[in-house]
Amino acid sequence: MNSRRAPATPLSMLSDREREILRLVVHSFVQTAGPIGSRFLARNSTLGLSAASIRNTMSDLEEAGYLEHPYTSAGRVPTDLGYRTFVDHLMESKELNAREKRVLREELDRIVGDAEELLSESSRVLGNLSNLLGVVLTPKLSSGVLERIEIVPLSSDRVLYVISVAAGLVRTIVLRAELTIPRNVLDSVVSVLNERLCGLTMDEIRQTGADRVSDLEDVTGIVQLTLKESGQLFGDAPDSNRVKFGGAQNIIAQPEFSEPADLRALIELIENRDVVVSLVEDASLDELTGIGGASVKIGSEHRTEIAARYSIITARYQVGNNVGTIGVIGPTRMDYSRVVSLVEGMAAVLNARLD
Repeated sequence: MNSRRAPATPLSMLSDREREILRLVVHSFVQTAGPIGSRFLARNSTLGLSAASIRNTMSDLEEAGYLEHPYTSAGRVPTDLGYRTFVDHLMESKELNAREKRVLREELDRIVGDAEELLSESSRVLGNLSNLLGVVLTPKLSSGVLERIEIVPLSSDRVLYVISVAAGLVRTIVLRAELTIPRNVLDSVVSVLNERLCGLTMDEIRQTGADRVSDLEDVTGIVQLTLKESGQLFGDAPDSNRVKFGGAQNIIAQPEFSEPADLRALIELIENRDVVVSLVEDASLDELTGIGGASVKIGSEHRTEIAARYSIITARYQVGNNVGTIGVIGPTRMDYSRVVSLVEGMAAVLNARLD
């Protein structure tokens, strides 16, 4: 069912018993991955209710849209609305244990001075700790501040541009250009380019770069090449290049992907990087969470049908003037409380390291 649709019985009208049973069903289903029956709750909870009383309450919750039967004569599982209600109103915050805090810190502390490697490693660590798919979107660089340009001849017709942006982000681009000039002349031109352009945002360079270097004598052709390719050099990289994954082996091991068709659908989603970027960015658009606070998008809340079976938990991190996103993709059956804590914890580590 679509969790955005109003339930038959609003949360405010649910009794304390109904709320508690809904909470227990979600918690139990997350732990067992199997439909939850009334006898199971009667035996494994402190409700002090008979199986018949619990079954009647679960039936009411199903009619209200919070639970459903996955198949005939089975127990019940949460709907997307059930998960959303749990996350927003019934979930208790969970502190990371000492080991998890240590791993988050120590695994990243060994990486010094390389923001790209730090972000890649953070997706791997997050995927391994959550047993789901860790994902990181590097920031768009259009508002980043240029720190340095380096230009290195690779051959007679190719040069490597290394664009360093504040907070350690680096872009490398190979352009075709026939250069027959001595290296010391090239270095001199590059030095002047750095004097004129460093300290500006990438947007400012694209918009005003030509005026700032118009008086330079360009015997090398490098200045004209830099201006000609300014959109590629100082613009945002394609979305597909911004996404990094970690822990794919973990999410594949989840029981939701034991069937070949389900596994194939998951792999197709991961391979479509543009779709993943769109989903993760859409999931992180809740401005109320601010930098470092987690946003949760569940199942049918996604705008595309391809993601209707997944939940995405994200948090934003900051690199200078730029904002990126870190998060986790998994089935709607996940330990939301723990994953929220992991995502927020990783975002806090990144914010501290990249400050």
